Amino acid sequence: MSASVPEIFLFASAAILIAAYTFRGITGFGSGLIAIPLLALFLPLTFVLPYISFVDVTASFVHGWRHRQHTAWREVLTVLPFTVIGVVLALYLLKSLDTSMLVNALGVFVLSFAVYSLVGPTLKRQISARWSVAAGSLGGIVGTLFGTSGPLYVIYYQLRGLPKSVFRSTIATVFLLEGGIRLSGYAVAGLYSREILHWIAASLPLMALGLYIGGHIHTTITQRQFQRAIGILLVISGIALLAK
Repeated sequence: MSASVPEIFLFASAAILIAAYTFRGITGFGSGLIAIPLLALFLPLTFVLPYISFVDVTASFVHGWRHRQHTAWREVLTVLPFTVIGVVLALYLLKSLDTSMLVNALGVFVLSFAVYSLVGPTLKRQISARWSVAAGSLGGIVGTLFGTSGPLYVIYYQLRGLPKSVFRSTIATVFLLEGGIRLSGYAVAGLYSREILHWIAASLPLMALGLYIGGHIHTTITQRQFQRAIGILLVISGIALLAK
């Protein structure tokens, strides 16, 4: 990792990564929502996005491969073309917009999802696959600008009524493919420096540790209580970003 970053931030980064991927190991998504806002407090967003996106894609490969027999490929391929359109548009915005504007927008985005996590109702209505246009394009835009498209795809596939095992595997596959497209865009845009590659190499073992811990956690709290705890963490992250 870079010598230009104070040592306390290196330790903080390691703790953030382990916590983020422990959460992902439990739920199958959400690592970017935790890692990106917190890391963006002391690292440039244009550094954090390609960095965490690469680590997230690796985690998606692990989850997707492990549960590949449950993947609903028709659901994946319906969304994918519109995701590509969203990624291309977002890459233009990423090169054009002011970084401070992106940080503030990320803060608003994280706070919005945190409020949904804390007080949002359980979604039960099944929607048409036509909504893949909105889910894919907005997922590509949000994923590329903020490094995490999880909330949009999660809500869409919840409303599609996928069974639990199919949902988990399909989400991981979408994250893997969408993330791969996003990484290609970041690379073409010249966002992968040697320093970022060093951070990625140092972070992969921490990601693996977090996934392992998350996959073996046994807890007495309910899923709803856990969701509320994460919502509170995201509120703190969002406020901190807006106050930066």
